[in-house]
Amino acid sequence: MTTETVRIIHFSDIHLTAKRLGWRRRDWLGKRLTGWVNIKLLGRGRRFRYAAEATAILAKRIHAAEPHGVIFSGDATKLGFPAEFRKAEELLAPADGRWPMAVAVPGNHDYYVPQAAASGEFEKSFAPWQCGTRIGSHAYPFVTTIAGIHFIALNGATANPFHLDAGGEIGAEQLLRMRELCAKLPHGLRVVVTHYPLRTAVGELESKLRRLRDHEAALAAAKECGVQLWLHGHIHKPFVRGVCGIMPFPMICAGSATQIDRWSYHDYAICGLQLVGIRYTYDPDEKDYFESDRFSLTLPGNPRE
Repeated sequence: MTTETVRIIHFSDIHLTAKRLGWRRRDWLGKRLTGWVNIKLLGRGRRFRYAAEATAILAKRIHAAEPHGVIFSGDATKLGFPAEFRKAEELLAPADGRWPMAVAVPGNHDYYVPQAAASGEFEKSFAPWQCGTRIGSHAYPFVTTIAGIHFIALNGATANPFHLDAGGEIGAEQLLRMRELCAKLPHGLRVVVTHYPLRTAVGELESKLRRLRDHEAALAAAKECGVQLWLHGHIHKPFVRGVCGIMPFPMICAGSATQIDRWSYHDYAICGLQLVGIRYTYDPDEKDYFESDRFSLTLPGNPRE
């Protein structure tokens, strides 16, 4: 276990869109129509009206902070259109082309419809964020080691045809590959990065239409792999939940970096098993993020070491 202090910035759920989305006839007959109604008529668009502005400022802050690594836990887009992914690429690209080591996984909005999931648009846009060790040619999971910390990237996003379904599933095959990867890892902190939580801030399961459907299997695999921390998004309000009940490791939700009245991102300083986090909140009047909270955790030891 390294005694060096490692700086990691974690953000999630930026939900970007673009002026010209490239609608096709099939989009108006499927789930994207429901999403469009939610955005235009039911308030979602208003809640994320500063998304592009806040994301651009967040990218500048990450670049200025020079962390060891950056974690993005999904939902780059609103409706999974290629134009929205191009917008994410544009806003998150540093001006000088330099970027710290990074890990990104898709969220349910990035796989909003089957064609978005099948297109690989998320993986194309975030290819520099997905460099790591894999099993064969499978995209997920992958492990990226940053300053001695192993970040295990799991894809829980699925293309859900039902209009109100925002749930996800990692799948037995991906969890099997996770076990295989983790069996080969050297010493070092083991951190899962995925979009979905295993539990809410109060330790409950999310509703059936929002939860990770194979949460029990995912928890069992994480235990077997000696996972010591679970980083995620999906729930737009940030929270920190320590070891409690059936959870042998803490969970940290970054919340949404761009939703009005909830916008936040986290800056972690990790030394050994000690984590100190700073939460930053966006102020649209000042056009910047400011420190709003601090928290600390003692991470569990890895029983495999």
